Amino acid sequence: MSDFRSTSGASSPGGAGHASPAGTTGIKASAPEESASGAQRAAGAAHATASKRSQRIILASAATQEAVDQASAIARTSTAVLIEGQTGTGRRHLARAIHGWSQRASGPLVGVAAAGIAEPLQARELFGATAESDPLGTGGSQGALDGAASGTLLIEQIDRLAPGIQARLTAALRNGSFSPDGSNEARPVKARIIATCSSAAELGLDPAAAQRIQLAPLSQRKEDVLPLAAHFLAELAEEGGVTAVGFTVDARRWLVEEPWTGNIRELRERIRQALVLAGTGSISAEALMLASEGEEVPSFKEAKRAFETRYVESLLRRCAGNISRAARLAKKDRKDFYDVIRRTGVDPTQFRH
Repeated sequence: MSDFRSTSGASSPGGAGHASPAGTTGIKASAPEESASGAQRAAGAAHATASKRSQRIILASAATQEAVDQASAIARTSTAVLIEGQTGTGRRHLARAIHGWSQRASGPLVGVAAAGIAEPLQARELFGATAESDPLGTGGSQGALDGAASGTLLIEQIDRLAPGIQARLTAALRNGSFSPDGSNEARPVKARIIATCSSAAELGLDPAAAQRIQLAPLSQRKEDVLPLAAHFLAELAEEGGVTAVGFTVDARRWLVEEPWTGNIRELRERIRQALVLAGTGSISAEALMLASEGEEVPSFKEAKRAFETRYVESLLRRCAGNISRAARLAKKDRKDFYDVIRRTGVDPTQFRH
């Protein structure tokens, strides 16, 4: 069980491409105590800003807008939610936003990754167990349903739970109560449950137990690609301490043409890698490793050498030609990094100021 504790709601739109629930402005972060130091207040403000930024929904397509509208309406209720979609489509992000838009935003957001729990331990993780029935023999355990209290419990990949556990969860939602393993005590379900899955058709969960939201793959909402790409470029450039210039014309064209089988997650990772390759200037289609079907595909050896060259140039540019510092950033021994420099033919002196 992981704890995604959140004390602030989703932000209101920060311009085109950002969405928050209609008719709301988000839940504000709690104000610091009057006696708090300036550093504490600054840290609190930074946390609130980061929380709001992480809960923005970037969109331009009608399909995503429909999902956000549905989510914002559901957020104002306490009903359970099932978010259906392919891996990487933003299921977790939308779940966080629903929590942040809801009246439960001041409570914890507790996450359970069903795929990472061995089947014999699933009941223990969700419902808890008494000392006598604890399969790990650790003296009993509080389950995630109790741990989420009056906040939100996010069960990721609920389809990876055993059918019997899904049925037990359905009963808990229907009855509003559950019992830990080894106990007859009926405990109230206080938390809202949000679950994600790839296909609801494969679930043993009662369809009537939760409201459903469908997230389309990125290939079916091409209008979202460029706004998302711009958002990730700005975000990742800020994290890396570099200046984001934008994308070349070719890069923008092929960003939209790419099938993005890995969805939003793949897009973000590709942009992260491109920032390393590009250094300064606009992000090219080559840096994004995008190309048309008619273009010649380089050999693996050629592509590796090109990557090494751009990577070395980017590091040396950032380190003003200082090989030792560049080697530390690359997490390589200085001698090994120098061998890479020599192999690429890059001259470190051209980057020295």
